[in-house]
Amino acid sequence: MGRVCYERRGWVFGIWLLVMVVGGVAFSPLFSTLALNKPSQGMESNVARQVLTAEGDYYDKLIAVVDGGDVRSAATGAAVDRAVDDVRDIAGIKAVDEPAVSADGTALAITVKFGKMPKSEKKESLRAASDRLHQLAGEVPGAKVVVGGDEPQAQETNSVSGADTLRAELSTLPIVLIVLVVVFGGLLAALLPLVAAIAAVAASFAMVLLFSTFLNLDSTVISVVSLLGLGLSIDYGLLLVARYRDELAAGHSPSRAAARTWATAGRTILFSGLTVSAALTGLLAFDVARLQTMGAAGISATLVSMLAALTLTGALLGFFGKRIKPSQKAIAKAARADSSEHGGFARLARFTQRRPLLITLLASGLLLVMALPGFTATPKLPQLDGLPRDVMESARAADLLEEKFGFAVQPPVIVVARTSAVELDQWAQRWTDDPSAPRARPAEQTGQDLAMVAFDMGGDSQSQAAQDFVGRVRADRPPGGESWVLGDAAVIVDLWEKVVEGLPLAIAIVLISMFVLLFLMTGSLAVPIKAIFMNVLSLGATIGVMVAIFQHGWLSGPLDTLTVGGLSPYILVLVAAFAFGFSMDYEVFLLGRIKEHVDEGQDTDTAVRRGLQRSGRIITSAGLLMLIVFVGFAIADLADVEELGIGLFLAVFIDATLVRCVLVPSTMTLLGKWNWWAPRFLRPVHDRFQLRDSGNLPDDEPEFELTRR
Repeated sequence: MGRVCYERRGWVFGIWLLVMVVGGVAFSPLFSTLALNKPSQGMESNVARQVLTAEGDYYDKLIAVVDGGDVRSAATGAAVDRAVDDVRDIAGIKAVDEPAVSADGTALAITVKFGKMPKSEKKESLRAASDRLHQLAGEVPGAKVVVGGDEPQAQETNSVSGADTLRAELSTLPIVLIVLVVVFGGLLAALLPLVAAIAAVAASFAMVLLFSTFLNLDSTVISVVSLLGLGLSIDYGLLLVARYRDELAAGHSPSRAAARTWATAGRTILFSGLTVSAALTGLLAFDVARLQTMGAAGISATLVSMLAALTLTGALLGFFGKRIKPSQKAIAKAARADSSEHGGFARLARFTQRRPLLITLLASGLLLVMALPGFTATPKLPQLDGLPRDVMESARAADLLEEKFGFAVQPPVIVVARTSAVELDQWAQRWTDDPSAPRARPAEQTGQDLAMVAFDMGGDSQSQAAQDFVGRVRADRPPGGESWVLGDAAVIVDLWEKVVEGLPLAIAIVLISMFVLLFLMTGSLAVPIKAIFMNVLSLGATIGVMVAIFQHGWLSGPLDTLTVGGLSPYILVLVAAFAFGFSMDYEVFLLGRIKEHVDEGQDTDTAVRRGLQRSGRIITSAGLLMLIVFVGFAIADLADVEELGIGLFLAVFIDATLVRCVLVPSTMTLLGKWNWWAPRFLRPVHDRFQLRDSGNLPDDEPEFELTRR
């Protein structure tokens, strides 16, 4: 493949240039196609919303809060009446409720209900209604107007998510370029991984736009594909360009250097892409639409990143040829750095090999201590407390509604039943003596035989008390026909049940696929088992630190995080899948080098030292580049994107340092020759289906294949 892409570079580059143009065009309309987070179709809380939408008078709402001024005066009343009349005349507006005045008489709220219409028309109606209501700030002396509600919040969330993604990319790419220049010692070689990364992200955006035509996607998908596209593409490009320069330095022609690079580093990248994709496949096991779409988008972004590295990078190398060959001074310096006797990573490996048991116990113990806070994890979806007040007006409006009117835009518990509002009201009054002290709003008749009642509860809408109340309501439903429970507390209860339900299958998919792929790569049973064990330790430490930061607020000041008192189940599962994939990514990088030396006949300890020395620089550089990308997303304005960025930063940092550079050499030293052991009956399986290079490297034109004898 390397030689083909090298020799047909014009065609390959032309195709990718077209892909980049399409991806760039797709970015702008992409966010208008996205929805706010939608749960699984099978959740009771979501079924309730579907019933309300299909059968009841349930509408997306805009709520304007006029705060300050004399809201009870005749002049204010006249101004508000004019604004309400104007809003009622806007196309797509179903109704405008009578303005409600706060108990202290300092604010009033105007609720606008939208009819059922296409997204583009609703967006225009929302803009027109919002603009007209904002004019009240100039018509009511001393008043300010803020607009919120579910529909404005959804649109603002998409807008902020797009800004977060763009800011992350624009802020990290220059830093990534500087690091690559330092690594390669030149601008030309440094640009190649960056170009491939931009192409991969653009292609991923185009694919997400395609997915959005038949899947219900939310704005977090953009962050996921950007994270994976940038991180993996840069890592893969770094590995390829570094190996190509090594082959040029060894005296090979550019064409043969490309072929040799793809037979070695290309093989590793292909295997890495498969392992990351396999880890993300576990997301498809959850009956949660958002996780399934994240999994599909993540797998697509991973495969696109792998394809961009293996094809576009080869084409770019064909254009530049020997011009990215390192200088003789750089070659000599790299040779000294890669010396198995004098290199820093070799010395680190030798240190761990002197006391392997002690090092293994200390490193494992440290990871276990870091994992301890994870046992106190509380599931919680970032809602209003995870939204930035400075850039989201809808969040400020929700705060005012809570402060002035004592109710939430999204009540924690809502009950929908096939009954009358009067009967539902009577049933709701039974809960006034409940330990959680809910306050029932007046029941509404939302359809011919459909009524709805909302319960307001003091404090956190997803608190354990609210979740327990959901359980009691579902155990003692309104009499008569069907009924459903929704609201923030019901959503988190339903979501957590779905996550727990799908977890065994997801774990089985990930572990079995990881085990099989690593066995086909190494022919060993010990290596896959050891790798999985270390990845579980690394993942546990990552989740433990995340719980400490986001749930308990440790370091929330210095990190300037949006501490939300819990961890999103979505982000928890995503970080677990991505972290496991990235861990295997670095495992493959390191094992690939170690296995080369073992196949040359070296003993395990020597192979580990030389493999770590030869790959340590690349793993460290790749890890640093990934960390830079993740920092760009960790400073996002949305809590779930921030959680994802910090979680992946922690996962890569822990894995690329403590695990790969300390635990791997110490455990491989402990196992010795048993690293490569497999039962006799499995050896023919490996020999028949092993992942290996075909042909000898020096003179043949090698290419990677899944061999079958």
